[in-house]
This record gives sequence, structure tokens and C-alpha cells, in this order.
Amino acid sequence: MTQLGYGEEIRRGRIERYRERDMLFNASSYHFTHFTAGSKAEGLTCWAESDHDWLHVLKDVVCVEAEVDLHTIPDHTEVYRMDTRTYPGHCRMLLERRASTQITLISNSLCDDGKGNALLSSSLFLDELSKIELKHGVRLERAGPSLPMSLSRFRINVDNVHAIHCQCPCILQRWAERPRHWPSPDVVLKVVSLGSFVTPNGLKKSEYKYLEWRICFNIGETELVNNLNGTQAKLYVILKMIVKEVLKPTNKEITSFVLKNIILWQAESNSPAMFQERNLIHWLHDALGTLRTVIASTQLPYYMIPERNLMADCGLHDEQQHKWVTDVTAMIEEGPRAILRLPKIRQAIICHPEPLLWFSRRRMELEMLQLELTKNCLVNYGECDDTDIILQIVRRMNEIVREVCLRMFIEGSTLNEIEGNVMEGVLSRMLM
Repeated sequence: MTQLGYGEEIRRGRIERYRERDMLFNASSYHFTHFTAGSKAEGLTCWAESDHDWLHVLKDVVCVEAEVDLHTIPDHTEVYRMDTRTYPGHCRMLLERRASTQITLISNSLCDDGKGNALLSSSLFLDELSKIELKHGVRLERAGPSLPMSLSRFRINVDNVHAIHCQCPCILQRWAERPRHWPSPDVVLKVVSLGSFVTPNGLKKSEYKYLEWRICFNIGETELVNNLNGTQAKLYVILKMIVKEVLKPTNKEITSFVLKNIILWQAESNSPAMFQERNLIHWLHDALGTLRTVIASTQLPYYMIPERNLMADCGLHDEQQHKWVTDVTAMIEEGPRAILRLPKIRQAIICHPEPLLWFSRRRMELEMLQLELTKNCLVNYGECDDTDIILQIVRRMNEIVREVCLRMFIEGSTLNEIEGNVMEGVLSRMLM
């Protein structure tokens, strides 16, 4: 797993680079605070291995629980009260106090509830955001609360989710006070301090989904995943591989978020000392057993708000449920050999150790250089400065790709299978 790009060194390197990018980006951002979220912020995927998740939090607007004292909130901030008489983990947002200068995006997203109250509509909010012209990238089809775009220059797609700050101390306190083996008290306090957000996403089957918002803890959840040990992180990665390569969902019936929650519940329920490399298969079987139960029952409590069932909107039908339960059961019964079903791991086991280690080292260096390069370019909205440091990075990246191309040629690999520019093609594949 380490040589495939899931070791602790590369994981921590990725986390640090994305944090640096966010800090630089936010130093010049006016209306939004930007965060890298998902697997990139967790350091668990390579640069182009999956889409990038970006969270954009609107400044000077906040949503609060009923118990929050408005006098603690600056006057220039527009305040909304949470109406939680909806499905657990969701809310409607009632205007409580206008800001002296209202943001056009917000004012155009308000509607009347028929009782004289102003509601912030999640649907109108997304419609307004969709009208904003992109300076860089190509807009892709809307997906739930995300407004995706393609940044071809960087060989990535980005899921852009816009959010509003949320103050829900009661919800966080209930989570913090749960008896647990993990995380440690200091991490619990940090997660509470990181707060929460609401994103424009109602429950699909709700009559009022166009008015509803989902309560999220993206940054806190990233902190939790980053506090998993190496064995737990690899377990999470293998679980994602199994869903992708064995179950192969086509309509996001089982998402990475569901798998993350399985891992977080497992971590909370057991002592961290029990998660050792030698016990990886044991804990994989334990997680697969939970996944099988989740599929069979279509029930999984959200780690932060257990009253919310993460499978409520999954769209699983009986035939698919039966097949997936059978598939997961077969993997459990296979024992350790089950991981040979996963192409990446199978190829790594079959491959001679020397070339795998050689390639792994170059791939790791290449990715760190790519992250350093794009950190500068993305902060400058796609324009890279031709400084000595940037030129040195580009030069070294080209050297690495040439080394790999040469070794592929010497060992008889067919480079002409790569479409277009060979160097560019090899670079793209190395970053996947």
C-alpha cells in the first residue's frame, strides 16, 4: 500500500501542501473562504486519482441554533435561525437579522414562506451561483449541491460546494459527550472548535427539499480522518477500492462518505492500539461485515448526527441489495485472498519489488512537485510565475518523466499505446 501511494509520508505531504494552498488562496479571497475537502484534504488520493473537492464558505452570513445569543455575532453579519423541523441533519433557514449591506447572491435567494417569514432557499442559492461566469475552467453539469468544473490545464475536475457558516453548539456538544475510545479529548475539542456549515442540499424525497439545507462538518471530519493511524487510513482506502472495483455502483448508492462513516464508527468503538498492520485483514473483515449490514438494512447513522440515516436517499433496489450482500459475503469468506480482486493491489503483489520501488519513489517526488507547482498557479488563478523556483520544478518534473519513458522503452513497454504527446501521457498516468 505504501508503494502504491498510500503510505504515511506521502499522506502527510499531501495534507500539508493542500493546507498551504488554502492559506495562500484565502489571503486574497474577498467573498468566500476556501477549503480543500474530501480525499485530497485527507491525503488519501493522488493528484489526478479522483475529483478535487473544494468548499467555498460565504463570509458575513451565518446560520444559528435557537439557543445562540445574537449579541455575540458582529452587526455586519446577516443571521438566519435554524428551523430543524425537517429530516434529521437538515434545516430550513429563517431570516433573523439583516446585514447593513446585503450580498446580492443572498438577497436573490430569499423567498416568503406564506406566513410573513423570509426563508433562504437552497435551490435559488444554487441557481444564483450557477449564473456566475467562470474566469477559468469549464462548467460541468450540476450534481446535487456541487457545481463541478473542469480545469484541463491541471488535468483535474473540481466539485465546488458553496456553504454558509453554522453555529450549532448543542449538536456538537452531544457528539463531544459521547463515550468513546477515539479520538482523544484534545482532538474532540479541536473538532468542536472547527464548527459546522450548511450546504444547499435537501433530502431528495422531501416535499420541501428546495428550501432545505444539510448540516455538515467537513473540516471537522477531515481532522478526524487525519487523526486515523496508518492502518486505519489504508483500511479506508481498501474499502473504497472494493466498492469501486467489486460492487461498482453506478448511481452513488454507496459513496465514499458512507465508507468514511463506517471507518469513523469502527475507530470510535475500539482502542487505537488494536489497529496494527498485522491486524489489517481482521479489521477489513469487520468493516466489510458492517458494510454488508448497511446494504441489507439501508441504515447507517451519520457519525456526527446519529439521528440522520445516510442511506435514506441511496436509491438501492432489492435485486441490487441481494447481489451486493452476496458479493460482500463472498469476500469475507475468501479471507486474505479477497484483496487480490483489487487490480492495483494484485499488480503490486505480482510486480518485481525493485521496479515497483523505483517507480514509487519517482511517482512520489513527481506528485510533490505537481502539488508545489499548482499551489502557486491556482492561487494566481491559473497563471504560473516564471520564477526560478517554478522553472526548477518544471525542469525536474520533465526529467522524471523522461527517466520513466526511457525505462519503459528499455524494458519493452509500448509507448505508442499512449495517445497524443507521449511525455504528457506518461505524466498524466503517473499522477492517477
